[in-house]
Amino acid sequence: METLHSSLYLLADDTLNAVLDTDGNELQAGQGYYALPLIWAMGGGLTLSRNINGSLCPLNVVQSPFEVDNGRPLVFTSILDKEDVIRVSTPLDIEFLNTPTFCRQSTVWTVENSFITTNGEGGSGIRNFQIQKSRETPTLSTYKFVYCVARMVCRDIGRSSVNGVRALTLHVEPYEMVFVKAEGSQIKKITNA
Repeated sequence: METLHSSLYLLADDTLNAVLDTDGNELQAGQGYYALPLIWAMGGGLTLSRNINGSLCPLNVVQSPFEVDNGRPLVFTSILDKEDVIRVSTPLDIEFLNTPTFCRQSTVWTVENSFITTNGEGGSGIRNFQIQKSRETPTLSTYKFVYCVARMVCRDIGRSSVNGVRALTLHVEPYEMVFVKAEGSQIKKITNA
């Protein structure tokens, strides 16, 4: 009984851990962060691209092919508790910060035919994204995005090459990343309910 209790405590404790940026600081809700690949030579950060299916909108979330391109800042919002700190394995809304697009749609992430796209509504505890630990290195933690539906197993989000574009998709090897604070990113106001 003691061992089971300890295991459950450790599992719960990991969930309460904050997601850390490359400086070792906790990710803050409403602030901008770049999601960069663990290995620098593996391309740049996350950005937007025309829809893979050929239509203009919604936009696909893709990885820049250029190592020197940090992509666009992302902002994270905890769905259930509206806490200021972003924690591992908690339901999140993810969106691009201050990103004007020709689509005139939200830049909140959603899933369309296994691709990660924009035009999500957000705020759903049933269909949501999470940040989970991928692995620990001696100097920093790496993370991955997952997509969760109700009580089903969360699915890893990785990259698939489609017509030369590295689109974020489900059912592939996870995209391992680190978070870098986007200096000068505007803070989005979070209201605690």
